[in-house]
Amino acid sequence: MHVALTGGTGFVGSHVLTELQEHGHEVTALVRDETQADRVGARGAKAAVVDLYDRPAVTSLFRNADGVIHTASPGDATSADLDTAVVDAVIEALEGTGKAYLQISGLWVFGDNPSITEESPFNAPAMVAWKEPIERRVLGAKGIRVVVPVSGVAYGDGGGGIPGLLLGSPRDDAGNLVMLGTGQQHWSTVHAADLAAFFRRALESDSARGYYVIANGLDSTVAEITQAAAVAAGAPGAVPGSSDEARARLGDYFAEVLLLDQGTKAAKARSELDWTPSHPSLVDEFLHGSYRH
Repeated sequence: MHVALTGGTGFVGSHVLTELQEHGHEVTALVRDETQADRVGARGAKAAVVDLYDRPAVTSLFRNADGVIHTASPGDATSADLDTAVVDAVIEALEGTGKAYLQISGLWVFGDNPSITEESPFNAPAMVAWKEPIERRVLGAKGIRVVVPVSGVAYGDGGGGIPGLLLGSPRDDAGNLVMLGTGQQHWSTVHAADLAAFFRRALESDSARGYYVIANGLDSTVAEITQAAAVAAGAPGAVPGSSDEARARLGDYFAEVLLLDQGTKAAKARSELDWTPSHPSLVDEFLHGSYRH
């Protein structure tokens, strides 16, 4: 297939780019500038330098593709505007064609929930409350096969914002990393390469549509993860923090999502698309893998 991909130089998107190419798909990566174009070009993809707010240009690129994958995000207050602009172009380009559109989302939209499924109620904290209305709009578009992978915290290959945050945690007087909150909350996580494999499977499967919860099912506690991060960072250990410390460190919005207690087995992705995560856990990556200094 010829796939139009946003975010192809980002953490998740670069893994999606690799996965698609390794399985014979042709990728046109929509990028901001010539530097990014050179990066994706060096990896064998075609680059299209375009502003994602340029609706005619983006619509044209989407219309000429067999499928579209959207992973780009500025990760700031403009994220909702960007997703809206991309969805506007997707609906104009793909409505009535039956082509596939995949848009990444995140498990934080479900709020505190130890057993998340696709039928779980949304209970989004303020930081991510804008996501559901945009997703519902494109899911309701006529004649587009829409898939929304709702991802746990992505990690792997030494990258990812949340693993980096843990490695850079403040330290107490003994040099221990300070956990986010008490550390008793669970996080659902997924290796970026396993997440990319789901994107590819969903793209290729004509039956895949709607929301899919994606995580490896391990649901480690933040205490377990931060203790492992301490090994990677060369710290003697990790100690519990507090909600107040996390909020002071990161601000209310960001701290709120990282203090959520979440878990999922991602049963729908496993049963419908035969998706099976195969990469090491985040704890193992910290202890033995790509994050070791």
